[in-house]
Amino acid sequence: MALLLATSVCHVLVVAGVIPFAVVWGSRLRDHSQMVTFEAVSLTVTLLMLAAVAVQARYVKIRIPHRVMTVVFSLMFLLFLANTAGNLVSKNELEKLIFTPMTLLLTLFSLRVAVGSAPGRAGLGVAGRGA
Repeated sequence: MALLLATSVCHVLVVAGVIPFAVVWGSRLRDHSQMVTFEAVSLTVTLLMLAAVAVQARYVKIRIPHRVMTVVFSLMFLLFLANTAGNLVSKNELEKLIFTPMTLLLTLFSLRVAVGSAPGRAGLGVAGRGA
């Protein structure tokens, strides 16, 4: 959860101009309006992932079928895997250095939850198990 919170803060700092947008998105953003669009989508997706983690960790008391959560965390795994690959080919060395390890960890964590979320499996468990 902490890595996703840190990611959210980074997105907000990019939009606020504290972090230059030249160091994100592989240094491929052309202008401010494109940055705002990309960062708005990224922040929204990150907040949705935070919500999924909060449900998974049972911080939020709602019941969601385990199959739905497995699909959600599988999609998160794929997204973070693609993001890690993108960070590796970034034109910006700082992005490679800072964000590649973050997204790699998020990739591995998402995979662990996705494969460990079936009923009866050891691991974090899923809210709404048996639903």
